[in-house]
Amino acid sequence: MNPFSVMRRDFLRAGGLGTVGAVLPRLAHAASVANPPGPAIEAPPAAGIFDVRKYGATGDGKTLDTAAVNRAIEAAATAGGGVVIFPAGVYLCFSIHLISQVHLRLEHGSVIVAADSPLPGGQTGYNGGVYDAAEPGTAWNAYQDYGHNHWHNSLIWGEGIHDFSITGSGLIYGKGLSFGADRPARGNYPTYVAEQPGVGNKAIALKNCHNVLLRDFSILKGGHFGMLFTGVDNLTIDNLLIDTDRDGMDIDCCQNVRVSNCTVNSPWDDGICPKSSFALGYARPTRNVTIANCWVTGCYELGSVLDGTFKKFAPEARVPHTGRIKCGTESNGGFINITISNCVFEGCQGYALESVDGALLEDITIANTTMRDLISGPIFMRLGARLRGPKESTKVGTLKRILINNLVCHNAPQKVSSILSGIPGYAIEDVKLSGIYIEAAGGAPAEAAQARPAELENHYPEPTMFGTIPASGFFLRHVRNVEMSHVEIANAAPDARPAFYLTGVERADFFAVTAPRGKNGAFALDRVKDFRIGWSRAAADAVLPAADGKTL
Repeated sequence: MNPFSVMRRDFLRAGGLGTVGAVLPRLAHAASVANPPGPAIEAPPAAGIFDVRKYGATGDGKTLDTAAVNRAIEAAATAGGGVVIFPAGVYLCFSIHLISQVHLRLEHGSVIVAADSPLPGGQTGYNGGVYDAAEPGTAWNAYQDYGHNHWHNSLIWGEGIHDFSITGSGLIYGKGLSFGADRPARGNYPTYVAEQPGVGNKAIALKNCHNVLLRDFSILKGGHFGMLFTGVDNLTIDNLLIDTDRDGMDIDCCQNVRVSNCTVNSPWDDGICPKSSFALGYARPTRNVTIANCWVTGCYELGSVLDGTFKKFAPEARVPHTGRIKCGTESNGGFINITISNCVFEGCQGYALESVDGALLEDITIANTTMRDLISGPIFMRLGARLRGPKESTKVGTLKRILINNLVCHNAPQKVSSILSGIPGYAIEDVKLSGIYIEAAGGAPAEAAQARPAELENHYPEPTMFGTIPASGFFLRHVRNVEMSHVEIANAAPDARPAFYLTGVERADFFAVTAPRGKNGAFALDRVKDFRIGWSRAAADAVLPAADGKTL
């Protein structure tokens, strides 16, 4: 085996536990022998290749290489574009500045390490260094959290640039980045305050860019965001492995985006997260997005997916196991034309489609999903009225034309089933669910069937927000034109709740539906209009113009 492969494996195992210091010297020494640093030069080399070592980078894991890396990038840009190469080694850096027409190539065995940020109350971080200053505040900062409003305080960032890429089998390790001072410590990493000057809180951040390719590298512990993209168009993300302690990737106000073949372990936050915030100062939709062939999870210890040990958290560990694919929560501009296919969920939450800040969430297709050991229902749709945005223009949005087919789930939780919930006067519309098999834990007592979740119109949307759900399969509230065909709910233990609870629903069609039939039936209907069921094992065929307080 290549010696750098062995050392990189050892580095990942140690780094994931915060003990990187024991491994860095070995990797750095071997890298320096194989690729001794040359003198700094100004003239660009032939063939558009720019080796960071020839611009003064040491790759020893101790010396700050920030200035040398930025010199290499600037030299490539000055030459009209080129490839900046990181040979095997450990490059300790603060903020790296991306430039148009420059490609970063992370060779096998190369690691870019985020240097330690200033500690709380401190002025500087490692060896007196700091990350670039966050952008000044704006009138719209209040409409999303601090991380979404700033890009420059990152390990690697670019703004207003185009035609660039980061590829290769190397690693970006956000060791010195903040994951949020309000969060409990994770491993042996110090806690940094993201809002403090000099602190970095994202591994990669891009704003108002286009024609971007990111492929084949890995991210360990990526800070508040492994990757934050805001206003980035023609974006391709392929074959990344992200093992992190907050969001894996946020795709905010972006258009024409392709995410494929990615692995994201993000136990403490979302995995792949399209958003449409007000961070650009105006409402811009996230549009024309495909997410395909990805695995998202929230049940593995930090670093253990990356190093291949796949260590699951102990049952008593206080970890939220989030790790999902979610449209939202920030939802000012909208989500239009989104396709998600061939994805796998494990030990995390299910799909979340959320419009609570005025977004038009429309024309969404989800196909071919497998799920295991979820902590919330497989499907969560929420049309709400948080309305975090300019008061004069932010109105309740829409959530409509949603198709989900071919979904199988093993071990869905008892308390929180799948939820489709609008609010009074604003219904979720035109939803078609087909080819779905959900095996839920079941076991809810009789009093659970009497739960009546509050509306909570302006609350932060989460599947757990409503408490106990009075259905073991689907809770539908304020929904218009919903169709379920070839859907089966199976409870591992007997459950006193009906499989389906409908309230404030208009035009609901159920065809070839299978579900347990308890003493109160499989369906509870409250203020339902135009209900039809046929060719189903869950209930006898019926056509009901209206039903209130009725069970089937």
